[in-house]
Amino acid sequence: MIQAPRGTFDVLPEEAARREVVEARAKRTLEAAGFARIETPAFEYTELFARGVGEATDIVQKEMYSFEDGAGRSLTLRPDGTSPVCRAYIQHGMHKLAQPVKFWYLSTFFRAEAPQRGRYRQFWQIGAETIGSAAPEADAELIVVLAELLQSLGVGDTRLHLSSLGLPEARVEYREELKTYLHAHEDALSEDVRNRIDLNPLRAFDSTDPRTQATMRGAPKLLDRLSGEDLEHFERVRALLDEAGVVYEVDAALVRGLDYYTRTVFEFKSRSLGGAQSTVGAGGRYDRLIEQLDGPPTPAGGWASGVERLMLTAGELPIAPASVDLYVAVAKPGGTAQAFHLAREARRAGLTAQQELTDRSLKGQLKQADRIRARYVAIIGDDGQASLKEMEGGDQRELTTTDVIPTILRASRLS
Repeated sequence: MIQAPRGTFDVLPEEAARREVVEARAKRTLEAAGFARIETPAFEYTELFARGVGEATDIVQKEMYSFEDGAGRSLTLRPDGTSPVCRAYIQHGMHKLAQPVKFWYLSTFFRAEAPQRGRYRQFWQIGAETIGSAAPEADAELIVVLAELLQSLGVGDTRLHLSSLGLPEARVEYREELKTYLHAHEDALSEDVRNRIDLNPLRAFDSTDPRTQATMRGAPKLLDRLSGEDLEHFERVRALLDEAGVVYEVDAALVRGLDYYTRTVFEFKSRSLGGAQSTVGAGGRYDRLIEQLDGPPTPAGGWASGVERLMLTAGELPIAPASVDLYVAVAKPGGTAQAFHLAREARRAGLTAQQELTDRSLKGQLKQADRIRARYVAIIGDDGQASLKEMEGGDQRELTTTDVIPTILRASRLS
């Protein structure tokens, strides 16, 4: 038996209904704050992610699905949503619009990671991006909107971790200090961290290796070195969150796994997930990314939240039962053409309608109508006649097939 590849999954109808609730609440929450939906291609040129996400990241070095097209150009299934949105912003000249421009998306992404609970090789994310504002209010708004979305979904037992990475210029001196510390403690670091000390020392804070984690507890922290405008920006973000009643924990070890972040970074973690995959939503500011991608200097920030992790941590999501106004049954095989016509006309009139498509007995057809919770069953008889049965009350009347739809519509208006 052929099965889906490891790290992927099928979204079956019941699960799809729960996902529709998540999508509807994301749409309502984000569009109320002025975010407009955007969707980008499933694959992009590989250089977009090498330049945007960062060549030193695990995503680029280990986790991307890349292939060559017919012209020999390297393409990659998108592992990240921010870089494609920034590419679209540049390509379509959106810097000419009134700033900021605010987007949200719900898309599939791909990473060659080790599959585990809440972590897949093909996964869905809801994301939001605010491009064109350097104000700390933009950072705070992104965090507050994500907090509102999590609350609307009943994602409980969460805690917000907050930090700042400052601007790249302010990190230069700190990077040298951290590299010196890491080289002095190389014997206590994992091989992966040792190999990246000079290329990207901040990644050491992301390590899941126990010995490395213990070593990093004594490492100098970038947050302690913030000053000037970087510190003012961070303090303003904190003040805005305090004013909004958003509880957070300042986490000096929070660096995020992507190279493009500047200043504010944050993660919402859920204790119900636990372990290394406890993050249900995260993001931060990336003021240099658009410029790195050959766009004009443009401040920006955003976040992403994994749909699969939201589903694992969400509360009860009310799923409205599927509504079927009319089920068209046939008393004899010769009525199938009339059943097809009646079901089609019912849908044209705005009703939800299904027809019998197998060789069930009439008794079996009525059971099927009950199974799908149909309000009415029209049983097609001879010479354009039909029996219209109301399933809840049991009332049944004889009428022509042309009267079936008007009868149901009148009853709907009266109810």
